[in-house]
Amino acid sequence: MTSRGLQYVNGRLPMLQLEEEDLERNPQFSKLLLELCQILEPSGATARLCREVEKAQRELRLQRKVWLRSEVIHRLIQEILIDLRVKKQEDTITDEENKFHDGLQQCLLVSECSHLLPSESEPGSVPLLGLEKKDLHELLPSHMDVLWIRERLHKQVEEALRKKCFTCLSFHQPETDEEGEVLRAAKALRLATTLEDEKGRLKNEQEKHQEMGALLEKQQEMYPSVLLRCLSLLRQAASDLRLQAQSDTDRINAEYLETKINALFLKLRMEELQVLTDTYTPEKVEVHKYIRSSLEAAVKAEKTELSASRQILASYEFLGTKFEELVQEYTRLRDKIKNNRWAIQELSKTLS
Repeated sequence: MTSRGLQYVNGRLPMLQLEEEDLERNPQFSKLLLELCQILEPSGATARLCREVEKAQRELRLQRKVWLRSEVIHRLIQEILIDLRVKKQEDTITDEENKFHDGLQQCLLVSECSHLLPSESEPGSVPLLGLEKKDLHELLPSHMDVLWIRERLHKQVEEALRKKCFTCLSFHQPETDEEGEVLRAAKALRLATTLEDEKGRLKNEQEKHQEMGALLEKQQEMYPSVLLRCLSLLRQAASDLRLQAQSDTDRINAEYLETKINALFLKLRMEELQVLTDTYTPEKVEVHKYIRSSLEAAVKAEKTELSASRQILASYEFLGTKFEELVQEYTRLRDKIKNNRWAIQELSKTLS
């Protein structure tokens, strides 16, 4: 298969993304791929299946549109009933609004109950509680009341839809609040198309973002290898330059550090001498000498007294246990005399 054929296969079947080496190793596989490209769509499904899926998607969109329309109308009716119920509780409702509220609620209840009953076209279906749709229709208001309710409801639903459209328009385009009602109505009619265009534009931006993300991932995968190659070259160049100039650099650094250390030592010695000079003036030195001589004399006297005390203590220790008994007796008599003196003083205070 040629390079043009490879591009055709990759474009027709993008999920494969083959390389030329893969096809060269499997030539029969190349023929199979060319045949499959005639049958399969880019999504991988057959043309018939794609048509059926597209048809089912159209039917699904139609059913969603119908359901959404009925759901919007049902919710609007619920909101109308809620507003009327609030007015009824506040006792601000008119007789006409009260009649409309009761009739509309009755019609809505009959409609919801009718949906719970099986259709007449379903064979073998058993009615719920033996009820049929015609039994529920008898509970509806009169034909004239139903027509009146339908006409009034149609106007109120249109008004509610108009307000909601203007609300959506104000949210999407706040500058339209200053414009006239006719111009706002025209813009509200184009709002769905505008939102669809914005949605498509956003989708395109997302696709571009995904493409840029994929490109960024490829670049992120490529950049580390380039950076590692550059780093290895820088390391080699730095190693070569460092080996050539390392010895000179080390010698210069050593001389610089030695000179700086000597300067720091000299500066520290100078600061030390300056502190000593500022601290010890001649007057302070004379005072310190006088204090020192006084302290030395006091120490000498204390040593002499200590020596004499030791000699006396040695003589006392020579007397032995008898001296200890005398000391204890002396201590006892001294305490007794002290106690007697305290008793005499207290007695004198009492007598006085």
